[in-house]
Amino acid sequence: MEHVEYAYTNGMDDAEVAERLRTAETGVLSLSNDGDAYAVPLAHVYDDGRLYFRVGGTDDSKKQTFLETTETACYVLYGTEPTEDPNELESWSVIVTGQLSELPESEHGRFDTAAINREFTPIRVFDEGIDELDISILELEIDTVTGRSTSSA
Repeated sequence: MEHVEYAYTNGMDDAEVAERLRTAETGVLSLSNDGDAYAVPLAHVYDDGRLYFRVGGTDDSKKQTFLETTETACYVLYGTEPTEDPNELESWSVIVTGQLSELPESEHGRFDTAAINREFTPIRVFDEGIDELDISILELEIDTVTGRSTSSA
């Protein structure tokens, strides 16, 4: 494989990881159910070491089934940015794992309607009617977090 292109990566420090979690708006939440995987693109809010998602679905949706059966969820954020060399891009990724839990309405605290609309991207509606959707705020209790970025070594 002598002609395969590659890029060296480095671990990101805690400050770099926190900055990516604060500034990136979306990622992919991976869930599991009896050996099957299901991944959902979602917007998030990172605040004071906590990661939150606003999700919408119906009681019988695939997403709801997987949310109820997932023991350890995985959330992946990633991106690329231009470098000084127009032929190269810097890339980065952050992987977070942990347990998901729904915040009871009594604990929504800072997530009133105005804050939800300000901090989360608009919720995506597909085949459901608006009145059929159950909207909830989930917290991912962070067990592990890993950040990597490319370097020019």
